Amino acid sequence: MKKIALITGASSGIGKELAHIHAAKGGSLIIVARRKEKLEELKTALEVKYDIRVITIVKDLSQPNAAKELYNEVKEKGFEVEYLINNAGFGLRGKFHELPWDRQLQMINLNMVSLTELTYLFLPEMVKHNCGKILNTSSTASFMPGPLQAIYFATKAYVTFFGNAIAEELHDTNITVTTLMPGATETEFAKTSGMDKTGLFEKTVTARSVAEDGYNAMEQGKLDVVSGLTFAQNLMMKSIPFTPKRTLLKQIRKMQEVS
Repeated sequence: MKKIALITGASSGIGKELAHIHAAKGGSLIIVARRKEKLEELKTALEVKYDIRVITIVKDLSQPNAAKELYNEVKEKGFEVEYLINNAGFGLRGKFHELPWDRQLQMINLNMVSLTELTYLFLPEMVKHNCGKILNTSSTASFMPGPLQAIYFATKAYVTFFGNAIAEELHDTNITVTTLMPGATETEFAKTSGMDKTGLFEKTVTARSVAEDGYNAMEQGKLDVVSGLTFAQNLMMKSIPFTPKRTLLKQIRKMQEVS
């Protein structure tokens, strides 16, 4: 296998499109997700269309120890990951104190803990060979606090700042860390999180366009890439530093209320 990319959350949405983009460039894949049937469907499609090798690993990365189990399985198979794409994640809409704690803890584990641990486990090998690329899927939510998605916004802020920090730590190597920050995107995220009935997801961009932006930025070694914002959303992002926090919080809350 050559140019191996490990992609988490690969069974649908942005992760699935990232897999197609990497395969189209002749790279091999290790695709990871919870749903075996979806992974096997994707594996068959990629191998037939692009004549590349695809390994599937069924793993729920929201569970304790799952990241280490995944790493061990990759190592036992003798694979060396050159592209680490931490894409898996989910959100929940509702008041923090009313949402089920076990689901919020799973979100923290998936969005932050597993992403961090996988990076910690695979990065030393990249450093050893002085070669590698990491792409972390964050969100434009990482720019601000998120009433009605308090944990989700906070986890994505972590992803952005974590990626930026280690990118600078690796400034004297040939390893790059890129953070992808999509806006509202056509994926299963909206339905899973309960955001599909809000004004924020009235206008969305395709998962393919976001994946292309992220993959291209990773290839170029960029630090950050924001993707999928409408003109109005772009204006809002630029106004954040100048908006009083109470006003900003109220705006975000209203955007995430069911319309």
